[in-house]
Amino acid sequence: MTLHSDVAELLAEASILDVDVDEAVADEQHARLSAYLRVVSVIASSQSRDRDRDRAIVATILRDPDENGSKTAVVALVDEIAWKVTGPAEFRRWSAELLPEIDQLKTEGFREFIRRRIHDWLFYLSIKDGHVPTPAELAEVTDWMQRFLAEHSTSLAILALVAESANTRKPRNIAKNRAGSRKLRTQ
Repeated sequence: MTLHSDVAELLAEASILDVDVDEAVADEQHARLSAYLRVVSVIASSQSRDRDRDRAIVATILRDPDENGSKTAVVALVDEIAWKVTGPAEFRRWSAELLPEIDQLKTEGFREFIRRRIHDWLFYLSIKDGHVPTPAELAEVTDWMQRFLAEHSTSLAILALVAESANTRKPRNIAKNRAGSRKLRTQ
């Protein structure tokens, strides 16, 4: 397969017809990444879509010589699927299918980034499923996830945990302020 045929195949599979494949192939920084992000969005949002095809789509994206752009597109897919799954077990099964493809990335840092994002979402989904993590478990997720929890959690227990145990001051302060305002609203 060539880059041109890979991009054309992905766009066709997502029924995206308004992208110039030649331009996307020539402009990796903008047009191609934009095309990949559109493909990922369409693929992830398809209600009738069988998730089994996602591994092949990820493999195709990761064949791109611009590993930074392909990593960005795969992370976007991981993020979107995390919002759509019914719980941590479903996400764990789905993401396990991607790991052999992710391992094909040459850059160790990119492989690790995607793996950490998957771990973060598993952590978040377990919280949504009722698990209240310990400070040690919170310490195992990225600063990004800690801040995400501080900004989006509606659980006073989670906000208190982040306020006490987050790695950096910013999520601790956000969680503390949000927990304080939630207490006022619930009294």
